[in-house]
Amino acid sequence: MTYQSIEVQFQDTVCGIRIARPQAGNAIDDRLIEEFHRALATCETTANVVIISGSPEVFCVGADFQAVAGSVGGKGGVDPGPLYDVWLRMATGPYVTISHVRGKANAGGIGFVAASDIVIADEDAQFSLSELLFGLFPACVMPFLVRRVGHQAAHYLTLTTQPINARRAFEIGLVDAVEPQSDALLKRHVQRLRRLSKTAIQRYKSYMGELGGQLGGLKRPAVAANLEMFSDPVNLKGIVDYVERGIFPWEKN
Repeated sequence: MTYQSIEVQFQDTVCGIRIARPQAGNAIDDRLIEEFHRALATCETTANVVIISGSPEVFCVGADFQAVAGSVGGKGGVDPGPLYDVWLRMATGPYVTISHVRGKANAGGIGFVAASDIVIADEDAQFSLSELLFGLFPACVMPFLVRRVGHQAAHYLTLTTQPINARRAFEIGLVDAVEPQSDALLKRHVQRLRRLSKTAIQRYKSYMGELGGQLGGLKRPAVAANLEMFSDPVNLKGIVDYVERGIFPWEKN
């Protein structure tokens, strides 16, 4: 398979999926979502471990505001359902998903982090939810984030919009392991995880899904909330002003 927004590499039963949109801050657009679905579909039969990464500077900044601004003449955004389904696949699929976070993870980037089974980070990585600054909120991220860190921690991150460092993310459970340079840390985890059988992983994750709640059932309200926000003319104008003129919604035009 050929990809334009991600790089996919297999080594035995380990698959690495690297977000590769450096010119857009590794932002999420339709193509990236479609390519993630194709890669994860392959992993369902071939991989025991799936490693999600970005660049050393940026893991993922979230939605591609350039794409959103360009669609304002239409519906003002894309259907968030397919992205929710990517995260659902990561959370419930028959493989161990690892997010390897270096640099900045923001907004929808936190969706990839929260949907992962294991999160490994560099000590200087940063995590943030900036959506409320633009009149939005991370509706599709929240079911995965609440499951991982709890209601209040997710609530606090959303309301403050402030980035937290990897040590703080570790304290609240968003990150599972952190070191100054995390490549060796990732390698140690993979060496252990690759010994697990696919059948055992599948059975375990299915069981944990039953214990852990209703991620699938929460899709409908999450998608509906997201569509409402991205069809609000005020929110769309704020995004366009930011993309075209660098003006934040709270600043005077």
